This record gives sequence, C-alpha cells and structure tokens, in this order.
Amino acid sequence: MVKLDFEKNNGLIPAIAQDYKTGEVLMLAYMNKLAFEQTLKSGTATYYSRSRQVLWKKGETSGHVQHVKEIRVDCDRDTVLLKVDQVGNAACHKGYKSCFFSTVEDNSLKIADAIIFDPKEVYK
Repeated sequence: MVKLDFEKNNGLIPAIAQDYKTGEVLMLAYMNKLAFEQTLKSGTATYYSRSRQVLWKKGETSGHVQHVKEIRVDCDRDTVLLKVDQVGNAACHKGYKSCFFSTVEDNSLKIADAIIFDPKEVYK
C-alpha cells in the first residue's frame, strides 16, 4: 500500500485534479486516508469535505464523475495529483469546467471561462 503523509495537515492531503488529455487544472480538494483508499479501489475520485466532514465521491450528485487515469505523488508524499477523465466536461460545482475560472485583472477578479451548467438546476 502506498504510504502518504496524512499527519502534516490534520489527516488531510491536498489533491489536485488535472484533465489528463489537456493538462488543465480542474480543481483542488482534500483527501483523508479513507478517501485515498476508496479512490484507489474504485478508480473514481473520492474526496473529503472539510466543511461537511464527510467523504464525497466527485459527481455523486451532478453526474460529473472523475475517472482517475493516473495518480502522481509529490516528493514529500503529502500532496497528490490526479490525472482524470472529467465526465460531463465540468469539475466546478459553480458550473464551470475548472474551479479556476477567474483571472486577476486590475486588482479584481474577472470571469474568464464560459459556464457549462446551471448549478441551481443540478444541485436542487
């Protein structure tokens, strides 16, 4: 079993999701040991919600599942990079392909990407 350092950040490690075809960074979430193990076992991304303090399988509600194609681990073994096939072409719960849909311009945020779905319709 892969040994990651879950102790540095109170049992959590950052997990970066990246589109395996394009290289675009889709999102940053967190995993605890159980989320990482479930991701390995199922082949789909499972994260830990810090606000709700529960595991959540990406796409469980929206259908925008992340099929893991490759997992990379950083040199300190405290961060993972998931190269994923993003189903539904949207990773962000606000309806965008990537959670990084804003740019900083003139000291303010500007939306740089098109919205893909209406979150009010998906997360009723």
